This record gives sequence, C-alpha cells and structure tokens, in this order.
Amino acid sequence: MNYQLYRASTLGTTLQATLDEMVNGNLLSNDLAHKVLLKYDKSISAALSKRVKNKMQFKAEQLLNFRFCDNVWTLLLKNVEFSEGPQVLKVDLVKIVACLG
Repeated sequence: MNYQLYRASTLGTTLQATLDEMVNGNLLSNDLAHKVLLKYDKSISAALSKRVKNKMQFKAEQLLNFRFCDNVWTLLLKNVEFSEGPQVLKVDLVKIVACLG
C-alpha cells in the first residue's frame, strides 16, 4: 500500500531531512534510510487508523477541478463547509489529495 501522504507532514519532512543528513555523512546506508521511511509510513498509518476516532463531514458549493493520475485523486473545491458536530468551519478554496494504494 502507498502511505507516503504522511511524509509531507512536519514529522515526515523532519525525518526525511535527518535521514538525508545521516546518509550524506556516511552514518547510514541508502537502503537502511529507505527501510526507516517505509516503517514510518506504515506505523503512522496504523497509529492514525487505531487512535483517531473523530469524524468530520464536508460539503462544497462547487467542484472546480478533479484529476486522477498515478493512483492519486486531486480535487479542487470552492466554498467548502467542514462540520464536526455543531462546529462549522467555512473555507473559500480547498485542495484535497488522496492516494489510493
């Protein structure tokens, strides 16, 4: 499965930068750095699926654009309302990227 969406988080980018430094300093092999990233991808996905129980709904006034390429959906939505129970957040423009694995 493809879990690489989590690599764009602060934790993921920091891990990637640290591993790159270690590889460049000959403290770690490329192969081991790759294995660490794969373990991170699977671990973060498993932790989120087990620990996050909140659900949020959203609705958009308009779908401006959608694209499916390399098992990745990209949606561009206009005037979006996110709701979680009684709380509502309104946003002018939202880009959603969903990776299918």
